[in-house]
Amino acid sequence: MNLGTRKLLDRSFTALGVGSIVIMGMMLLVVLMPILSNGITANVFRGTIEHRKLLYNEFRRGDHAELQRQIAESDAARRKAYAMMAAFEAEMKLMSEEKHAGYQEKYDQVKSAMKALLGPVPGEELPELTRFKYGQTRWSKAEERLHELLYEKQWDYSNPDVEAKEYDVSRAASFQGTSLVKLFPYVESNIDRMLLPEWTVYWGFITDSSIDSHMFGGIWPEIQGTIFLAVGAMLFAFPLGVIAAVYFTEYAREGFFNSLLRSANSTLAGVPSIVFGLFGLAFFINTLKVSESKSVLAGSLTLAIMILPTIIRSAEEAILSVPKTYREASLSLGSSKWNTIVTVILPAALPGILTGGVISLGRAAGETAPIIFTAAVSVGSAIGLADVFSSPTPALSWNIYNLASEHEAASEIRHVQYGMVLALVTIVLMLNLSAIILRARISKKLKG
Repeated sequence: MNLGTRKLLDRSFTALGVGSIVIMGMMLLVVLMPILSNGITANVFRGTIEHRKLLYNEFRRGDHAELQRQIAESDAARRKAYAMMAAFEAEMKLMSEEKHAGYQEKYDQVKSAMKALLGPVPGEELPELTRFKYGQTRWSKAEERLHELLYEKQWDYSNPDVEAKEYDVSRAASFQGTSLVKLFPYVESNIDRMLLPEWTVYWGFITDSSIDSHMFGGIWPEIQGTIFLAVGAMLFAFPLGVIAAVYFTEYAREGFFNSLLRSANSTLAGVPSIVFGLFGLAFFINTLKVSESKSVLAGSLTLAIMILPTIIRSAEEAILSVPKTYREASLSLGSSKWNTIVTVILPAALPGILTGGVISLGRAAGETAPIIFTAAVSVGSAIGLADVFSSPTPALSWNIYNLASEHEAASEIRHVQYGMVLALVTIVLMLNLSAIILRARISKKLKG
């Protein structure tokens, strides 16, 4: 191969590599940008007076005097709307039975929309569920509820050859000739005064516990549970993985038994994660009975088994990358084999071992299937360190799935779902970044 052809191939492979990196970066941005843009709305949004009421009543957070002033201002704007509703109710009592029945169903829809927008009507008994005690706490949701109040959805079935089309009809048209017709333009023009939206930075989304199945509050129990499970898995898997790697590289002899162990380790790395979850339930809970039912301990042990092959492999490669001259120099000075491993080989291989461990930690933090049967619950409070041996915990990965697919009001809490995803991605990225920084510092220290 002549020099010109070699240079052309080198440039081609370089361009191909750079292009691949650029494409991967762009794909990463495509995935992360929607998560970032939607997840940040869990912390930064236009909060209404209802949100400030919630924070004070549930968490005792906020300026009481200022809150009371805003409530008085909001109530002054709402009072006229409620007076219109009361006047229409009195008007309906004077209608004929047939006409009353015709208006009642439509008015019930209006009343429900007003409750969803502004909260319970004054004079009514407060409901038990927190979600019904307050109006819309977010301005974006308030705008959606306002649209539902002003317009009624209907379907056009006039063309049987095409799918029915949805369109909006003004609710005010249904109440023409009644006193309630004035309600709709009044609410539309005074909604700002009724809800007093303000830009809010809600750090409580990270530090607070959830209220009413994540309708309000934060995700601290899920963050704490994820950390407990991931760190617990590492406490079990990391020492076992390093010991196994030392055995494979320094003590094991070539033969059937060693080949069998290596094959078992490789096979274990390819087992689907849901199988680990079923194994954890059958072995750790039902057989060993490490806990009576789901617990952080059982979940951590299951995750430890899952990430163990990765730690073994990364530690083995790190040990094998240590130059043989290190061993020879140590042994030639009269050091024992075990002392050489502990004082020379492992310190030199430490950057690679730690990198593999931290990457495995990130994987453990993001796994869902292994903890479904062993550790995770959909709703729960933050647990103490002493409870990890007997209590289950919420976790980000499981709760993301649960809130997106099983929650009765999944469409109402999209900001919570995206906020959890952003928190989980941030944790994993921080763990991987810490692995890079740790490896660089230790390598620099070892080089002197």
